[in-house]
Amino acid sequence: MAKEGTDFLCEKRLKNLNPDLYSRYKDTPFALNKILDRFRILFPEFTDHTLLHCVTVADFCNVLIGSQIDIMNEDEIYVLLMASYLHDSGMAMREKDVEDFKEQIPYGDYFETHPDASTSDFVREFHHEFSGVFIRKYAGMLDIPSDEHVFSIVQVSRGHRRTDLYDEKEYPAEFRVPSGNTVCLPYLSALIRLSDEIDVVASRNPLLLYDLDTLEDAKQIMEHLKHKVIRSLITTDDSFTMSVYTEDAELIKQIEGVRDKMQRTLDYCRDVVEKRTKYRITQKHVVMRLME
Repeated sequence: MAKEGTDFLCEKRLKNLNPDLYSRYKDTPFALNKILDRFRILFPEFTDHTLLHCVTVADFCNVLIGSQIDIMNEDEIYVLLMASYLHDSGMAMREKDVEDFKEQIPYGDYFETHPDASTSDFVREFHHEFSGVFIRKYAGMLDIPSDEHVFSIVQVSRGHRRTDLYDEKEYPAEFRVPSGNTVCLPYLSALIRLSDEIDVVASRNPLLLYDLDTLEDAKQIMEHLKHKVIRSLITTDDSFTMSVYTEDAELIKQIEGVRDKMQRTLDYCRDVVEKRTKYRITQKHVVMRLME
């Protein structure tokens, strides 16, 4: 998955630049471990959204950043790492949490247009917004140092899906924090969105967590099968290449859909970053390689 030399790139850089911010960040994965595991309460058959997924998202961010780490400041790195682990916190809702949090998110006419929606349907649809509420509520527990950092982490976490990264008000390119540094919210959000999208390989759903024989919903079975046969994703400076091990025509068609969705997300994130920031995403293509 990772290019050589990018392992723990952001973590190492943050530790060197700002030991205090690193200390605030480093306990977050441990604090979130049991909380994130609660996603199975509402989503017992859903693809993995535990700490394993968050670690992979952080790893992909390191790969995408590469040498650009040299022009990122400590506040940007801290916000990105925190959002890597918090972006799916909204999936870990209990029914009481949903009731307490739902009036704080913009769900519009969802229930009027989806009268048969279950609680899990609702949370899945708006989990990025629930993540924002979660972060704001538990900012103290998470030892986030300022309101400006809270806002930044909320926006980048929300930004992993649907939000408009071209919106200069919601995603300013130079959002100032108390240290005097500015945080480039569109770049960090694009990194999280793309990293989340490309986490598709078999390790996303280790067999020790899921038994396909116990799944009853056809859509969920297909979702797990897609992940099962995508054995690796190789990143180069120019592309992402999925290695796919199957001869099943229907499954290949489904994975072509995965590739096309990844390409759309890549195109969007590349364009946002190119037009709104000093950074770049160099990858241009998503390739599907059928293996024998």
